[in-house]
Amino acid sequence: MRHAGRWITLTILLIIVAFVLFPFYLVVINSLKSYQEIVANVVALPTGFNFENFTEAFNRMNYPIAFFNTLVVTVAGTSGIVFLASLAGYQIARNNSRVAKVIFFLLIIPMMIPFQSFMISLVSVSATFGIYESKWGLSIIYWACGVPMAVFLYRGFIKGIPKELDEAAMIDGCNAFQTFIRVIFPILKPVTATVIVINAMWLWNDFLLPRLIIGFNTNDFTLQLQAVQFRGMYKMEWQLIMAGFLLTLIPALVIFFVFQKQIVKGMVTGAVKG
Repeated sequence: MRHAGRWITLTILLIIVAFVLFPFYLVVINSLKSYQEIVANVVALPTGFNFENFTEAFNRMNYPIAFFNTLVVTVAGTSGIVFLASLAGYQIARNNSRVAKVIFFLLIIPMMIPFQSFMISLVSVSATFGIYESKWGLSIIYWACGVPMAVFLYRGFIKGIPKELDEAAMIDGCNAFQTFIRVIFPILKPVTATVIVINAMWLWNDFLLPRLIIGFNTNDFTLQLQAVQFRGMYKMEWQLIMAGFLLTLIPALVIFFVFQKQIVKGMVTGAVKG
């Protein structure tokens, strides 16, 4: 019975994996086809390996500049979220006053508000402060959007760190900021890894916010915005859409597989500790 149960479980898992990977399979095989082949049969394997799709998509997307813009937005946005949220989470976790509780409540309220309800106002505010149509302005806006969830995670993790560490650092002559940077922040590696993974994947793959904030400034277009140009009003260049999607996805996959152990370890440890 045990062996039968294992085989049933394995079969179910394989079916689930097949369903999950099937769309990716379609993207890969159709990125190697011509437009006529895709229209004729989406599921069929390509008759030949048409790598010209990737070359054309690479050139039309202005890939090096778009990649750099996406990298800048992802690194700057994620770094800002980690820095601001860890500091805020530390101060809130170490302060039991009513003011701290109110601030924490106000910080996590945006998590419950749909983005679509304030996205138009966000565009107006960004234009007022002169950060509209800029990748740097987009990075700053990501700080505001990503900090609430990150503060929630950091505060929960820091609650489990003994206050005696802070007191010992203070006795050794550290001020509050030095205590955080030298003593507390290194302990936050697991939850920091979780925050980085969640936000980096979000920022790299996001389309809506860059579309709203960057607008029509093509010099600051991210990979996601560049890939949209293959979708026309009267024709969908499916072969280039699929190739562009893979060119956008590959860097994120490479980073994930390189740091897979650290990512999984950080997320699991963070979940247990928090």
